[in-house]
Amino acid sequence: MNGYGSGLNYELLYPGAFTMLKVRLPQGERIKAESDAMVAMSSTVDVEGKMEGGIMGGIGRMFTGESFFFQQLVANRGPGEVLLAHAIPGDIKAIEMDGSRAYILQKDGFFAGSNSLEVSTKMQNLSQGLFSGEGFFVIKVSGRGTLFVSSYGAIHPIDVPAGGEVIIDNSHLVAWPDGMRYKIEKASSGWISSFTSGEGLVCRFYGPGLVLIQTRNPKGFGSWIKQFIPTSG
Repeated sequence: MNGYGSGLNYELLYPGAFTMLKVRLPQGERIKAESDAMVAMSSTVDVEGKMEGGIMGGIGRMFTGESFFFQQLVANRGPGEVLLAHAIPGDIKAIEMDGSRAYILQKDGFFAGSNSLEVSTKMQNLSQGLFSGEGFFVIKVSGRGTLFVSSYGAIHPIDVPAGGEVIIDNSHLVAWPDGMRYKIEKASSGWISSFTSGEGLVCRFYGPGLVLIQTRNPKGFGSWIKQFIPTSG
């Protein structure tokens, strides 16, 4: 899969559980990525730590679970290639942004993007932040360029038509358009039923809008693997 968004020439290698992103950079061009994403790069490329949005921007990202710093990879000494990969098994999807609409990402959703994109944090309202399990802050990406989001498992799009609604488990959210209406609610009619069903809280989205979800639940995987970890005492 190749793409040419806002000057980016990229290829998604081995799509599926172990996707890797290859970006070809002309001399002088740069790309931003999550911390520790670089796998390999040409000798013409330098990697730098960058604090997007200053100290407050870095602190805000820490509240979402993202790193305080981004990587910036820049082809300083001629054209070059970079290979980027996510820390957990999962897919990578490109979103071409024309500047007309921002996207909201769940924590760990931002993987990489054009240097022209602005990555910031957005505070959810009190009830959303308190009950969502994702915290009071989410990631907001705006501007023109190519945005790459990452997931645990595969990425599946759900197109919600105007007047339509869809209910999504919080832990399966990846990205959705800024301004798309949603609310946090119980999965079942009662609290006991919601938690005994294993679902707890969900997000109800109202169309129109395209919501990207991940096919696996990282919290569920963490709970599953804990049973195999010996405890002391």
